[in-house]
Amino acid sequence: MKELEEYSFTRSLWQRYRRNTGAMLGAGAILIFCLIALCAPLLANGIPLLVRINGVYSSPALKALIAPESPEIFVEKLFNYLLLFLPLLLILFLFFRRWKKIFRIAAVCVALLLLIPFIFSGARIDKTPWRESAAGNDGSDFFLFAPVPYGPFETTALPYQKSSCEHWFGTDQAGRDVFARMVYGARVSLAVGFLATGISMVLGTMIGLFAGYKGGKTDLMIMRLVEIVICFPTFLLLLILMSILLDHGSRQSILLVVFVIGLTGWTGLCRLVRGETLKVRQNAYIQSCEAMGTPLHRILFLHLLPNVSGPIFVSFTFEVAGAILAESSLSFLGFGVQDPTASWGELLRQAFPDPLTYWHLMLWPGLAIFLAVCSFNLVGEGIRKALDAKEQNFR
Repeated sequence: MKELEEYSFTRSLWQRYRRNTGAMLGAGAILIFCLIALCAPLLANGIPLLVRINGVYSSPALKALIAPESPEIFVEKLFNYLLLFLPLLLILFLFFRRWKKIFRIAAVCVALLLLIPFIFSGARIDKTPWRESAAGNDGSDFFLFAPVPYGPFETTALPYQKSSCEHWFGTDQAGRDVFARMVYGARVSLAVGFLATGISMVLGTMIGLFAGYKGGKTDLMIMRLVEIVICFPTFLLLLILMSILLDHGSRQSILLVVFVIGLTGWTGLCRLVRGETLKVRQNAYIQSCEAMGTPLHRILFLHLLPNVSGPIFVSFTFEVAGAILAESSLSFLGFGVQDPTASWGELLRQAFPDPLTYWHLMLWPGLAIFLAVCSFNLVGEGIRKALDAKEQNFR
């Protein structure tokens, strides 16, 4: 009886998951990619992190975090907000971890207060020649730069330079530092991966739950619609939708790519959730809820959804990998994120005229895409095996 009371599904799932070496390596790689994306301004930045001029300390990079200079200002502000909020959240947790209610209230207050400057500030262009000022410094002032003192939009060298001590991954066709563009390109890939997959997960889960529970003609009509969408090749459908939206005056941006990928990637999960719902809805507790007159939304989201959530988590990781690959492919073909926004697919496109000569523009972005996609697939496979082991044990 004591062992039964101490059983935790989450703890058991984690114990099974961590035994999978490949899944743990994939999770570690994903964590590294997320940290790189979050800390991009601290790794590559042409604006100093800290300066002391005439005895006065200031942080020009902090001002740039709140008002970033970027054509994709939403994504930049999103990651910069998380870069500032997560450390504050950790500090609050360390101080108030024994008082959970106070911690929640303090976390909400900090989140809202920190959100205000990000909402009411626009793009800010800093034209101060910081590197020249640091080079001409006689020692009276102090300048602290990021490890790579170049931003993703700065033309600082000759085009197509190879890797060197000054430019670790070389330069692109405009003389911009490839390492800086790789770091900021991680933000684009992860933003598209998580946001687009989130949209497709919400649509697929809601439609699949509703179709599986209602059954009958409702299920028949929804499944015929899903089959029509599935008949189109996914990538061809992405190209068609992007072309149509661009022809009607839509601005080519990350958000457009996110919505297009999200609105075309829900069908697989919809069929999966529907199948699981058809099995679970026959259980006695669902029939008891119906007999008691429980509202439809409570049956779907409080009773059905928790019992079909396992395949959703597995599908989420695979879909993130697919969204990253789709965004890179669209950018490579010129239908995705556009220059000057940093993107792994856009860097690969620059190497297309002569991949052997511009090997540094092919190697690093290609390796990053390969590692990101493989990592998410390994994590998804690890979750699937952990869930299967749990089911086998209960049988």
